[in-house]
Amino acid sequence: MANIKKYFITGILAILPLAATIFTINWLFNVTDDFAGDIVALFTRQKVKGLGFLTMIVLVFLTGIFTTNVLGRRLLAYGERLITRMPIAGVIYRTVKQILDAFATGEQNAFQRVVMLEYPRRGIWALAFVTGTSKGEVQEKTKDTVINVFLPTTPNPTSGFLLMVPEEDLIYLDMSVEDGIKMIISGGVITPPVPDQAPESDEVSE
Repeated sequence: MANIKKYFITGILAILPLAATIFTINWLFNVTDDFAGDIVALFTRQKVKGLGFLTMIVLVFLTGIFTTNVLGRRLLAYGERLITRMPIAGVIYRTVKQILDAFATGEQNAFQRVVMLEYPRRGIWALAFVTGTSKGEVQEKTKDTVINVFLPTTPNPTSGFLLMVPEEDLIYLDMSVEDGIKMIISGGVITPPVPDQAPESDEVSE
């Protein structure tokens, strides 16, 4: 029973971030598609499907404009206070917001460096982010200096694993946190160049 409970909770934690993302995008698309279709039907007497994507893009853009002014920021802060006071929704909202803010801003307090480590076995390398140095009981009961590393999943980097890795097993990269996030989200399609390395065309021109 203990293993069944552990597997069930682990499965929920693995599925929840991706499911929440898909559900939110699907819900927003359906709402905007129905709304845009009803508006067009008033003039053409025919409901056109597929306008939800364009409407969603415009809605997100207008929301960004609205929340950057004084009134918008105040209303957003008021709404956040209401949500954070709710027992379950508040915890979920704060957690998701902190993760998204960390990825969006690349704050040094959240992700300090990009590293490579051998995972899930020797000979296979994974990209991860340093979040700090382990302290307290974790550090006292290990022989080596242990680094807290967040190993994100692809293409949804808001979920992942917390690994406590000996510092000697990490390879520190010079790429920025933002470039590391781009590489993970793209599944390796976007690969940042080596920092401070001039393109070949520049070398030839010189």
